[in-house]
Amino acid sequence: MNVQVLSDQVLLNSYLAGNRSAISQLIERHSRRVRDYIRMMVKDNDVADDIFQETFIKAVRVIDDGRYSDNGKFLSWILRIAHNQVIDHFRARKQSKQVNESEAGYDVLGTLRFAERTVEDEMVSAQIENDIRKLVGFLPEEQREVVTMRYYAGLSFKEIAEQTGVSINTALGRMRYALINLRKMIREKNLTLC
Repeated sequence: MNVQVLSDQVLLNSYLAGNRSAISQLIERHSRRVRDYIRMMVKDNDVADDIFQETFIKAVRVIDDGRYSDNGKFLSWILRIAHNQVIDHFRARKQSKQVNESEAGYDVLGTLRFAERTVEDEMVSAQIENDIRKLVGFLPEEQREVVTMRYYAGLSFKEIAEQTGVSINTALGRMRYALINLRKMIREKNLTLC
């Protein structure tokens, strides 16, 4: 069976030409990364679901109004909308933003294992991830944001810079300081991450 994967732009053009199911395909394609990013930022599944829906409602409105210009970066654009929706949520509630990646399902260390994992491996891995998540929560907001966008949303430093409105060097610097601070906290708390 030869299945051709349509590009985001082809789906957008199809939607604009009247194929209403094309937008559903586009949303489905990017829903996991957008939802995971929002969940990590707000720490509440119900709130995350609301923000997720608002993100795509806003995106569809912009597309319907003809204000979206495709530059081949639909995912970056939709994540920027999600990011702004999260900021609006915290502004409205006047709370400080904290990171909780417990439901993201990603390995913050970016490691892959090639052998079958034992129950003990799973328990150790879960504990390490939990420890890292807690430590990330103690980082300053700007550093926490870069770590979250890089490791959990999978964005490049260029995309992070665009979404946060800073230079690539600033984004890289924030990541560097985040890693320095994480290493310092690991030493101070005598954690073993292996």
